[in-house]
Amino acid sequence: MGRIGQPRMLGERSIEQGVASDDGARGVRPVRSVTVNITESPLGWLFARGFVSQRQYDAGERLRSDWERAQLAPRVTMAWDSAPVARGRGGSAAEPDLTGAQIDARRRFDDAIASAGPGLADILWRVVCAGEGMRDAETALGWPARAGKLVLTFALNRVADYYRVR
Repeated sequence: MGRIGQPRMLGERSIEQGVASDDGARGVRPVRSVTVNITESPLGWLFARGFVSQRQYDAGERLRSDWERAQLAPRVTMAWDSAPVARGRGGSAAEPDLTGAQIDARRRFDDAIASAGPGLADILWRVVCAGEGMRDAETALGWPARAGKLVLTFALNRVADYYRVR
């Protein structure tokens, strides 16, 4: 906790399975860790200000993690696959070569979005995965101000049920 009961804005999060420390006093230490600014994302901003619960935040983070692991975000750089040499010859693979982890993450993401429902999936994807601010998401969807927070909490509750977050 930060000062006067406020949640900390920065926290250390393990990104791999931990290993036993040399001195044994501290138990397991993370192999790698990263300092995360939870106000960096719109969902983190909402969590830091008490608009979403810990359960809803954790569900949103699981959804975003699956989104990133499945590599569903659009490409922002050039594809450096080899170009076909001549017409009719194939130089690059027709479809991407996906790993098992990517396929599993894609399946979990699709199932989680489906569990949110068609009316709730739009705001969920925009805020959690695309990183749009609440005002921008509400405007893009043609919703009145402050309607998005309520709908987002419904969607996050359904996704938390899907991921079995308690």
